Parts: sequence; structure tokens; C-alpha cells
Amino acid sequence: MALCFEGISELAATEIEDEQLWDGQARSSRYQDFSKSGMVTPPELSGEAARAYHWAGERLLAVYGQVHQAVFEHLAAKLPRPGDMKVEAYERNLAARAFDVSRYLLFLGVPTSVGQVTSIRTLERQVRRLKASEYRELNEVGDEMAAACAEVPGCALDESIPLEPIAPTLAKYVSADAYLQRTREDLRQWAAQNLPPAARPEVPDVDLLKPPSPVPDIVATLLYPVTDRPYRELYGLAEGWSEAVRREVLDLAVRWRGRGDDLLRAFRGGPYVFDIIMDAGAWRDLHRHRRCHQFRQAYTTGLGYETPAAISEAGVAALYDSAMQSAIGALGTLPEPAAHYLIPFAAKSRFLFKMDFAEAEYIARLRSGLKGHFSYRGVAWKMKEAMDRVEPELGRLIQATPPWMEDPLRR
Repeated sequence: MALCFEGISELAATEIEDEQLWDGQARSSRYQDFSKSGMVTPPELSGEAARAYHWAGERLLAVYGQVHQAVFEHLAAKLPRPGDMKVEAYERNLAARAFDVSRYLLFLGVPTSVGQVTSIRTLERQVRRLKASEYRELNEVGDEMAAACAEVPGCALDESIPLEPIAPTLAKYVSADAYLQRTREDLRQWAAQNLPPAARPEVPDVDLLKPPSPVPDIVATLLYPVTDRPYRELYGLAEGWSEAVRREVLDLAVRWRGRGDDLLRAFRGGPYVFDIIMDAGAWRDLHRHRRCHQFRQAYTTGLGYETPAAISEAGVAALYDSAMQSAIGALGTLPEPAAHYLIPFAAKSRFLFKMDFAEAEYIARLRSGLKGHFSYRGVAWKMKEAMDRVEPELGRLIQATPPWMEDPLRR
């Protein structure tokens, strides 16, 4: 089935795409001007809260446009046009690189569009997951998806064949994933009541572990999305707990499971676990990799935000920081989870990736390439360096491109 989503938030788009057996395409934030795009207002917000959200969002978009112009002019002065490059290509490449910098001021409430092609089985799981989301926009998207399955499709490949609803049975019976919904809340409560004070160990932004024991790994992964702790800390705790304590967590993870429910994603894994602190923009790109299992903690501004070097070089650091601080201040006045819509792409959060070596090699090689965005290029290079330390015999096989190798005029 093919479905198109228009006018949804970047936050919603990421959640829609969070399926392994998924194929589709989303609007890129790298090559297009979002300064006049407006924003999606979370359905949870109204009155003064909605006005505060719009004020902060409009401020970010205004500065986004200013930063883009300043960085474009800075790059034009820094990188003269080669004699063999056409003016149009030169300006297009500079504009794209300037968007790579200014996109840090975009936020998760910016509207986008997604097209997807999935099987009905995947679609059913997707709708159930969205209906169980903590975000009301996604609940509404799930309802609309189910309703669309009961309607006559909007187009036909063969005009001679009468159109009929494709999945009316799915539309009639699909409901929110109660297993996922209830388990998420149970695990959140258990973590709040039973975890010791956070140790806050110092870990690198890209921390690679090769867990020797599957049970502590599963327990740590179950707790990771409902806490703000590094995976390394959670794994160490779970490894030191008694079997009875670990069983409490495992039992909660299957307590509400029905006969037709798959086990939660946390029971799947890979030999290599990357716990990554990165900005929301990089997550938006790396999240598209399907041959791994991904988990995220709640979006936050508590880990700070990234500032590209070109911001200072172009003389707009004060403007950039002012816009970021305004957004962070407005965030504190908004209720969660609606406040997440105002999270700038620059804000850093924690994300967990589990994979085999083939996928680690693929991500590090592909995403470190010269044409990539410098944010995820840095993450990909650190993944390669981490593999060199943890698994040197395999790490040497990764042909990644160092982030200091650049060609800004090449796309």
C-alpha cells in the first residue's frame, strides 16, 4: 500500500518512519528553504501556550533565514568559484552548504511530507503504534491512516478496473497497541521507584559496547527509553542485580502481551551497541537505517546544543545563541510532551543503535562520505574509531572518510 502524509511535523515523520520493514521518502531539510514553512502546532497546545510556541518558533525561523544568508556570503568569500564550474552550480552548492548550517535552527514542529510503501501487515503494526503514541498528532495520524484504508484509493494504475477500498477489515478492527502503551508506563514507573541515584559516568558521545550477557543487555535496553541514563550505566546495574530483580523488569515487559503481539523491540539486538549523543538533525538522518534496532530517550535540551563552526566564522554566533536560548526558555513553559515540538535540530539527545558488524561498516562508510552532512559525518567517523578500539581486527576493514577531509563545493 502507498500512503502520502502532508503537513505533518518533523517529529511525526520520524515516528511514522520508525518501522524496520518500511520503504519511503521524506522531504529533505538540507536543500530547501524552510524559512517560510510555518509550523505544526501540537494539538495539546492552545491559548497562551500555543502563542508562546508560535513566538519561539517564528523567532527560530527568522534567524534561520538570517543565518543562511550570512553563511552563504561567508562561504562565497571563502570559496571562490572554480573556473570550470557554472555560476548556477556554484551558487546551488553554496546554498546547500549554508542550509546544512542554518538547519540547526529548524525544530521538530516544522512541517514536512512523507511518502511510504508498506505491506498491510506493516501498516497495521504502524497504525497500532501511532495510536498508542504519547503525541496526540500521531494518534490523529493513526486514525486517519485507518480511515484511509476503508476509503476508495485516490488514484488508479488501470482506469478500467473499478476502485475498491484496499483494507476495510484493517480499518474496522485496528486499535491502539495496548501492550506497548501499558508496558512503557510500567517500565517508567519501575525505573522511577527502583533505580538508584544516577551515577552520571563520563562516557564519549559515541560509546560502543559489546555486551557479553544477553539478559542484562535486554534489561538495560528496556529501561533505556524511559530514563535519561547512558546504556553503559544501565547495563552495569542490570549485570550486578540478582536474577530476581532482573526478572521483575522482564516480567513487566511481557505482562500485557496478547496472543497476537510480537515481543517488544528491546528483545532484539546485535553484537554491537552504540550509545550516541547527537543532535536531532543527525538523528533524523541516521534514523533511516533499517538493518539495526534503534531506541531513543526523550528529546531534551539538557545535553546542550551543537554550534557549527561556520556560525562563528560568519559572525552570527550571538544571533544564533540568542535564538537557541529563547527557544529553550519557551520550552520550559510548555507542557510535555508537546514541548518537544520546539526542540531545535541543534539540541542533543541520547539514541541507542544495535547492529551487526556489516551494518556498522555500512553506516560508517556511507555516512562519513564527503557529500554527507557534517553532523552525521562526525558521528560516523566516531563509530569507526570506536570499532577500532573495541574490535580492531574488524575496525581496520572500515574505509571511512575523516571529517576533516572536506569539499564544500561538491554535492
